[in-house]
Amino acid sequence: MRSRAAVLCGAAVVVAGSFTAAPADAVIRRTAPTAQTAGAAGLAWQKCGTTDYPTLQCASLQVPLDHANPGGRQITLALTRVPHTAQSYQGPLLVNPGGPGGSGRTLAGFVAAALPKDVAAQYDVIGFDPRGVGRSTPALTCEPQYFKAVRPDSVPDTDELEQAGLTRVKAFADACGKKYASVLPYIDTVSSARDIDAIRTALGAERVNYFGYSYGTYLGAVYAKLFPQRVRRLVLDSIVDPTGVWYDDNIGQDYAFDDRHRALMTWIAQYDATYHLGDDPSQVEAKWYAMRAALAKRPAGGKVGASELDDTFMPGGYYNGYWPYLAEAFAAYSRDKKADLLVQAYDRFGAVDTAGDNGYSVYAAVQCRDASWPRDWNQWRKDAWAVHEKAPFISWNNTWYNAPCAFWPTPSRQPLNIANAELPPVLLFQATDDAATPYPGGAAVHRLLAGSSLVVEQGGGNHGITLSGNACLDEYLAAYLTDGTVPRGDGGEADAVCVRTPDPKPLTGKAASTSSRGSALHGLLGHHG
Repeated sequence: MRSRAAVLCGAAVVVAGSFTAAPADAVIRRTAPTAQTAGAAGLAWQKCGTTDYPTLQCASLQVPLDHANPGGRQITLALTRVPHTAQSYQGPLLVNPGGPGGSGRTLAGFVAAALPKDVAAQYDVIGFDPRGVGRSTPALTCEPQYFKAVRPDSVPDTDELEQAGLTRVKAFADACGKKYASVLPYIDTVSSARDIDAIRTALGAERVNYFGYSYGTYLGAVYAKLFPQRVRRLVLDSIVDPTGVWYDDNIGQDYAFDDRHRALMTWIAQYDATYHLGDDPSQVEAKWYAMRAALAKRPAGGKVGASELDDTFMPGGYYNGYWPYLAEAFAAYSRDKKADLLVQAYDRFGAVDTAGDNGYSVYAAVQCRDASWPRDWNQWRKDAWAVHEKAPFISWNNTWYNAPCAFWPTPSRQPLNIANAELPPVLLFQATDDAATPYPGGAAVHRLLAGSSLVVEQGGGNHGITLSGNACLDEYLAAYLTDGTVPRGDGGEADAVCVRTPDPKPLTGKAASTSSRGSALHGLLGHHG
């Protein structure tokens, strides 16, 4: 998980071969009025548009809690749709933002608006809250205010801190077990994949198109494994390594996020004239850890302690558009001892609100159920300290985030082998320096999905890279969704390469440092997968 892609190219775009298009019959030819209503009679779509996405529609769908017992208890999935408007109709495009635990309802509006108009017009873009999430029912919230500030320092360098952490995660696991004993055995990726097929049926589609970010790539790959004949097009962006779910993947994240945090420190050093924290990255990093130590003793504004600081800066590993805001908060506290900007940054990037309690509850339920985790806390401690010695930024924060799985009340399943040779061409996107889903995951899935094509953002460190401002990447996405065209390489790991988008500049007055589209996407994708 620690390895990175080799340098692939220096040009803006390199296509190491040819393009391959899907068969002509892949396009569904229908008239617009018929296509909007065909097969969806079981879904009562109602207007639920917003200022940003005025054409959004909402519906709900009942599915079995246990797909092996379709006549048993039913749960409800919340769906959204942006209907197609073109005469040439290509079917439903289901979108998922990741998590697990991420709500996908608003993502439908974003994707429909961010794609080229002539491409989006050919699809019904379908968003959904997976089982347990958001507007779906039941929605899991195991322990409200679990992340309420101020938490114990995540780095347990005393027995008291370690015991405080253990007490906290055990209480969370116990609360989940008591509140949702009948539900937890069915909150997992395989069950969610079967939900996708239920959505397909309700939409009246023989096959679906699917576009997933982050954990959504794993969900999509599992769906494709279970129902390969139902997949028409499949786009996976920022790809989970399926060979490491989930314990090993999280350890891999620790190293990658440490690299990304040091990239932020280097960026701050480049703008010493703005932030006055030093022009040597190691000096800037030392000041960051000094800030963390001070906050462990005296939280800023009574709200941002050491663990909250970790939460605040971790999003910078997902998206460099946050760097100018984080740098300003860091400088104000470290240089001038002013806490206001740091508290604001925590509220904006690090705080987990009521919706976050739901998202985290589903995150834990899915990950703990999906695969086996060590049940011996000594193994967790040994591994966390080993990582911390080399990559201290989030090693313990991430350990505690996943630690309820050591005490989870529901037995775990065996992960599904997602290797697949039965799919149409699949399009994969991966940044070389992605911290949340490190590059080897994209390379692994490229090998496991026969006939897939991998588009690499060379030097990119953001998580979620299409529809976020890189025109090169978006051209490949649009071509694929238009007619199934994929790039084909000459035998190397990547089939095509795009140069990363530039890092942001420091803020100037009230000027935004990032594109509104990039900020909007990363607000929807969230953090921790």
